[in-house]
Amino acid sequence: MSPPALPDPHDSLPLVLVVDDEARSLDSIRRNLEEDFRILTASSAEVARDLLERHEVSVILCDQRMPGTSGVKFLKEVRELWPDTVRIIISGYTDSQDIIAGINDAGIYQYLLKPWVPEHLLSTVFKAAEARSLQIQTQRLNLELRTSTPVLRKRGIASLASARAAFDFDSLVRSSESPLNGVCEIAARIARYDLSVLVTGESGTGKELLARAMHYASPRCERAFVMENCAALTDTLLESELFGHKRGSFTGAFEDHQGLFQRADGGTIFLDEIGDTSPAFQVKLLRVLQEGEVRPVGASRPVLVNVRVIAATHRDLEADMHQGRFREDLYYRIAGSTLCVPPLRERSADILPIADMLLSRAAQELGRPEVRFASDVQANLLAYAWPGNIRELRNEIYRAVALSDGQVVSASAFSPRVLYGHPGMRTPSADGRHNAVPQSGSLQERLDAVEAVILRQTMLRLHWNKTHAAKELGLSRVGLRQKLVRFGLEGQGDA
Repeated sequence: MSPPALPDPHDSLPLVLVVDDEARSLDSIRRNLEEDFRILTASSAEVARDLLERHEVSVILCDQRMPGTSGVKFLKEVRELWPDTVRIIISGYTDSQDIIAGINDAGIYQYLLKPWVPEHLLSTVFKAAEARSLQIQTQRLNLELRTSTPVLRKRGIASLASARAAFDFDSLVRSSESPLNGVCEIAARIARYDLSVLVTGESGTGKELLARAMHYASPRCERAFVMENCAALTDTLLESELFGHKRGSFTGAFEDHQGLFQRADGGTIFLDEIGDTSPAFQVKLLRVLQEGEVRPVGASRPVLVNVRVIAATHRDLEADMHQGRFREDLYYRIAGSTLCVPPLRERSADILPIADMLLSRAAQELGRPEVRFASDVQANLLAYAWPGNIRELRNEIYRAVALSDGQVVSASAFSPRVLYGHPGMRTPSADGRHNAVPQSGSLQERLDAVEAVILRQTMLRLHWNKTHAAKELGLSRVGLRQKLVRFGLEGQGDA
């Protein structure tokens, strides 16, 4: 068996399109640039348009004098249809006034005079390609931040390197014993391949962060990562946002709009809450995933796209599929691999590391340096069930930092539902583990659960002062201590 072919390094070079009706001029420019760039040539504007539709061109060099149109007029059209392409015009002295007058309209990057100097030509194209690369990267990062959640917009992402550092798998804060470790290990392996992925889990568990980490660990990391919350838009708006629309296709469509699938071409699109889409929209999405092309609303022909899809949902899609609420063919299209992010209540070892990270971030954003948790906070955080997962934990910590005057954040700064619990809270049992208050069982078992809640509420409110607690509850200090030991509460105030 012959060894696999190595990738051609020339394929990664910027693509330059040279437009000139003189064959000698085309050949001369091509020979001067072909060692450092991939070159396409066109003898007319019509041929150039066809090449621009089929290739992603970085830089276009166009002669001013061509049959049927001028270079400035053609580059003005290029600016409207392919705005990311850097435009350079080449001409003689006799055309200088016409070119200068049209430079702004055509968005011309550089004006080269004939006869051009080979070194100057090469240097100009190098700078144009570099400018285009920086422009694309800036647009990609702006697009990612614009489509991300407000929390992630504050990360200060300014480059691909900083994005990789901010959104790698270590950005999912967890302990060495976390059940999330296994999920991240599988995700890291899958990320290297172009498989569609379905991420399941409750809201607020970090599904978006996991999807971003997969993108930045994939070969697509240099292209855009965009996201859309499918539950936040109606079918019409969602179709326009994802697939795009043409001007005049519906009321209010005053200009062409490029959808997220096109803007993420070569990259990754994250479709959050895909389980909340309607059956009608699911049909349109399935067609896009099957054919690899989108048809903007009002467009006469589809547009090819190359996008990896990572979908997420808090719903049980298999149950919805069996009940007819979710299409079976779409499910198997998006669930090339399935990852389940466990809720925070099943990751008790992660609560304190995440809380410390959120405290640091809250202190920085709220201008409160060197803030720390008081000794009574740890037991309080571990005992609560966190039905809202990390999102609820974040809100509680930001609130506690805002309500604390000094450098120490005490348990009393948290909301009453976290401080005193609710029917869904976890109460410590005799073996030190945290279990939900039972909704069934014998009368004695239910009374014991209620007694444990009352004891813990009282101790937290009185900052674990056993003398005051015993007096309030009508117990001796010995009797109080026996109950604390019985319910696994003894020593929690010392933590």
